[in-house]
Amino acid sequence: MSNRVYNILFHLHTVSGIVISVLLFVIFFAGSFSFFRDDIVNWERGHTVEQTERIDMDLDAAMDSLSQHYNLHGRDVSISKHYLERRIGVSLSASHDSLASGADKARAFFYLDMKTTETASYASSYSLGEFLYRLHFMAQIPYPVGYYLSGFTALFFLFAIITGILVHWDKIVSNFFLFRPWAKLKAMWTDAHTALGTLGLPFQFVYAVTGAFFMIKALLIAPSIFVLYDGDQKQFYADLGYGEPTFEYSYQPLSSSFSFNDMVRETSQDWAGFDVNHMHIFNYGDSTMHVAVEGEMNRNVKFTGPGKRIYQVATGEVIEEQSPLVAASYMDGVKNWLYRLHYGDYGGYALRIVSFFLGIVSCFVIISGIMIWLVARKKQSIPERKRKFNLWVAQIYMAICLSMFPVTAFTFVAVKLFDGYGKPFIYSVYFLTWLFASVLFIIKRDIGFTNKYCLLSGSLIGLLVPIANGISSGQWIWISWREGADQVLFIDLFWIGLSALAWLAYRNLNKKQGQNTESNVTAIPEGKEESVAELV
Repeated sequence: MSNRVYNILFHLHTVSGIVISVLLFVIFFAGSFSFFRDDIVNWERGHTVEQTERIDMDLDAAMDSLSQHYNLHGRDVSISKHYLERRIGVSLSASHDSLASGADKARAFFYLDMKTTETASYASSYSLGEFLYRLHFMAQIPYPVGYYLSGFTALFFLFAIITGILVHWDKIVSNFFLFRPWAKLKAMWTDAHTALGTLGLPFQFVYAVTGAFFMIKALLIAPSIFVLYDGDQKQFYADLGYGEPTFEYSYQPLSSSFSFNDMVRETSQDWAGFDVNHMHIFNYGDSTMHVAVEGEMNRNVKFTGPGKRIYQVATGEVIEEQSPLVAASYMDGVKNWLYRLHYGDYGGYALRIVSFFLGIVSCFVIISGIMIWLVARKKQSIPERKRKFNLWVAQIYMAICLSMFPVTAFTFVAVKLFDGYGKPFIYSVYFLTWLFASVLFIIKRDIGFTNKYCLLSGSLIGLLVPIANGISSGQWIWISWREGADQVLFIDLFWIGLSALAWLAYRNLNKKQGQNTESNVTAIPEGKEESVAELV
């Protein structure tokens, strides 16, 4: 590679990385916690559920219960279980009956508890797990700005990965084993950035590709709709497998009896290891009523195996079937592989814990990249005005990024001590605390102080998480262990372990800074001191 090409790639890598660094840190940090979204939700509610995606309830009784509150006749009813929690989503379409009342023509969405059959709105069901999950793709920013912002960040991250590989290609193996913690600060940060970046490369590449696909696929496929389908979006999405069939409403009541439980049971028995996680009812109570039973093969049986059956209720016949036991179509295979790789939900706790730490490693790669950028621009040849500006930018970046740790821990404590306040409370606590902490560290203007005290405060507040849980719910660690409340126990132990690691990092950092200060007292000429606290 010529020097000119190398310099171009190097500067492209640096510029693309520094521009997206804060957004990318938020995505990876919140995304790391999102691997435990379901556990956080169950911890917050004090629920214990089976590690299965199937809808495990009496569907006939549930529909009878819903019919007491809603007129279901003529509606499409969708029941879905997307997460490992007790509540499942229920969506009601407007009635297809043109003579229906105004109330029956209104759509509705709510959650249904599989154990108690109680309903709850989205706002009242909003949890910290949902908040962190949505934060990792900027969903708190009004749609579609947040989605596109996170999608293009992932796309630019992919660009930074490719340019980084090209820049380090010649020495990628030798530099991976090179670490000089006692060398110059730039060398230390560069070694850490290269080694950890190489270690997490497959993980980061997968999440850059899948993240960009999920968030900006609408923009990527838009040309295909107009070129190949003449603007027919409905047909396009139907070919991709996203559409639902339609059945003409007959205005004739259904005369035959039926059982949703029997349809689910029959499907599950025919396909051993199949978990039903979605049921769609078309034209409820009409003679053209159909029921689609959908799901996936259990991850222990098959990595990706979507299946679907559509029953004609009047005759009990299966009019359409997609067996999960045969090879899926190319389109279904690609979609499901991307989902499985992104969510990391096919390897149990072991894979999610590894994915969490790889996400935190990616956060460190971002931080080290900021520090390399800063240290490389502290040369005396650079005007003082520019050096101050660069330091100011790095201080803002680090304050916003590093303060996420204690803010997240504090919000975990707050939602337990003030249970039931819902979405506005979580938004207020997290964003206001984050703003306050960021401004405080920016005013302090000391990156070393920000680093140390984010680790210290995060570790101390994190240790309060299981205590807050015990005080508010009575589910102390030993009680959760005895009662088999796995999700509650895991989150409590998770925060104890994470806090202990943060405390060790703080102690080692504090000790190392003290040693560096002592050894450099006489080595640095007067008037040219560099604050170690500013650079570490």
